[in-house]
Amino acid sequence: MNEHSKVKIAQVFNNGRSRAIRIPKEFEFDADRVEIRMDEKGDLLIHPVKKMTLLQVLSTLEPLDEEDWLPEIEDKYPEPVDIGEPGDP
Repeated sequence: MNEHSKVKIAQVFNNGRSRAIRIPKEFEFDADRVEIRMDEKGDLLIHPVKKMTLLQVLSTLEPLDEEDWLPEIEDKYPEPVDIGEPGDP
């Protein structure tokens, strides 16, 4: 462990059918989700998952197949409607 590492004991508790860990205030982070990995020694590594921007999300999507594209629509002008003259009943 290096000189910059912090160590805290955290509470583990049941949350429904899952186990949960209460993260101490000193380790607070701005994320709604985390990535959890277990290394070969059984140590858990927790990394906050940063929120992606819309452009980042869109860049992960595969292009649509040609059969899924929207059909071409011929742009037609609306039919004229006679609304009469001002003052007509």
